[in-house]
Amino acid sequence: MLLPVLSVNAAASDDTRVLVELPEMMQKHMLSNMRDHLVAINEILLYLASEDLDTAADIAEQRLGMSSLKSHGASHMAEFMPEGMRRAGTSMHKAASRFALKAQEGDALVAYNALNEVTSACVACHSGYKIK
Repeated sequence: MLLPVLSVNAAASDDTRVLVELPEMMQKHMLSNMRDHLVAINEILLYLASEDLDTAADIAEQRLGMSSLKSHGASHMAEFMPEGMRRAGTSMHKAASRFALKAQEGDALVAYNALNEVTSACVACHSGYKIK
């Protein structure tokens, strides 16, 4: 189980991710949004584990899904992002909305599979881009 972690750490010195330069205020805002995304995913996992799929769906849609874009100020940050970063972000938000719909159907396994699409979009973006 430690091998993937070790391989990521070994590669850290050869960081080939694209540096995205943002004005300092936007950088702080983006980091705050991403930290909230992590908290939201953690809350979703807790509600899935307790079989409260409706609450997991609500959190996903309101904090990660397409409904969250306005509250996260995504439109004013998009102009500073490379196209691939924008696509990855949009992919994550759309996947979160799809997850919410799947979770509302009530099948936990289907919901977990849909959540994987959300986290895969996060991994793709964080693997390709950095802001610091």
